[in-house]
Amino acid sequence: MYLVCGEALFDFFSENDASGLASKVNFKAIAGGSPFNVAVGLRRLGVEAALLAGLSTDYLGRRLLQVLEEEGVRTDYLVDFAAPTTLAMVALGANGSPHYSFRGEGCADRQLKPEHLPALGSQVRGLHIGSFSLVVQPIADTLLELVRRESGKRLISLDPNVRLNPQPNIELWRSRIATLVEHADLIKVSDEDLGLLYPGQDPAQVIEGWLQHRCQLVFLTRGGEGASVFSRSHGSWSVPACTVTIADTVGAGDTFQAALITWLTEQGLDSVVGVRQLSRQQIDEMARFAVQAAALTCSRTGPDLPYRHQLD
Repeated sequence: MYLVCGEALFDFFSENDASGLASKVNFKAIAGGSPFNVAVGLRRLGVEAALLAGLSTDYLGRRLLQVLEEEGVRTDYLVDFAAPTTLAMVALGANGSPHYSFRGEGCADRQLKPEHLPALGSQVRGLHIGSFSLVVQPIADTLLELVRRESGKRLISLDPNVRLNPQPNIELWRSRIATLVEHADLIKVSDEDLGLLYPGQDPAQVIEGWLQHRCQLVFLTRGGEGASVFSRSHGSWSVPACTVTIADTVGAGDTFQAALITWLTEQGLDSVVGVRQLSRQQIDEMARFAVQAAALTCSRTGPDLPYRHQLD
């Protein structure tokens, strides 16, 4: 089982209103949040998954719980809080890329504290962390404590998924990610993330620095240009994107992440030792599987992640 850690929220997408009244705005709300999406994505791809998160007892929080239950994500690691559900207001760019504005201060998904951390049994094969839960408090320090506790014992994957609206202090992002990189076995990062974190720096140089720690693999996603692989053992190379008609790119990165973990799980390599044993061909297959899965999500509106049979 994979334990995904971090925020759960609702994305609010604005929709055109036929009346044309400025006083009226239509929204479509879709359950989301990067860790939430990864957990759902894992289940749709056939991997047992649980979400470690703070969940609101309000109406939207109960809807998030209902989605998790219906998708088959284990909910026994959730912690209830009498605080609001985070809202992400989403505007789509001309190329389908999302631009977010968050309403999250004091919300439930930020409230996890060290005393809420569970003891993990042998059924938990790995942990995934990412997005703004890495840098907003108190959950940021809670997840750091968990990662430090479990590093070397279970596979740990990291996706920075930088979102400056909930935490605009880029120095804080850099500092926290630099610390977490020391404990991660596998990292997925977008070219957009690296552009925000280290403007003007060569992405390959940054990633080579990450590989000097315990990390074995870094996948750099490049949108329509596919993805690049950086392996401690086998060097670097690129995998082309799949050609699709893009509806939007919401959830594509989360799909890519879930697909990486799924591939490892299906091959019985979802462990610290397993990742270190990967051949170049296996890593290439893993990357191509993730690119294919992400492309399918891009062909749909919102974070509608694929099911396993759709990738055969």
